[in-house]
Amino acid sequence: MKVAVGADHAGFDLKGEVVAWLESQGHQVSDVGAHTMDPNDDYPDFAVAVADSVLSGNTERGVVVCGSGVGASITANKIKGIRACLCHDTYTARQGVEHDNMNVICIGGRVIGIELTKVVLEAFLGANFIHEKRFQRRLDKLMQVEQNGLP
Repeated sequence: MKVAVGADHAGFDLKGEVVAWLESQGHQVSDVGAHTMDPNDDYPDFAVAVADSVLSGNTERGVVVCGSGVGASITANKIKGIRACLCHDTYTARQGVEHDNMNVICIGGRVIGIELTKVVLEAFLGANFIHEKRFQRRLDKLMQVEQNGLP
């Protein structure tokens, strides 16, 4: 799978491990930065870069790592067409794709380490949206809110 990966300074070290591991698993990785450790960089820049890669079709899914994963998730979800979630467990990572067609996962580099990150990413990247009527209905409603705001 083609995967965009980005991280700020708080996720920089984990991102390096994630990129190497994803490539070792046969994924095509687009590393959108940070490419150097800069304690003054900002997570929104990397969340936007990952989202842009996914929306442009250059990659199929995205991974953003910041300190807690919260800021990356909030930022990514501001972008029309992105469905991002903070995930530190396999159930949420898999179910977010299967039920909600999640296309970006956010991880806290100060919260979990590489071994748990690997199994979370396996669940995220191995899942597919389930095309059942109830899940599609809910996704359609979500997209309607994205388009129109509050009813």
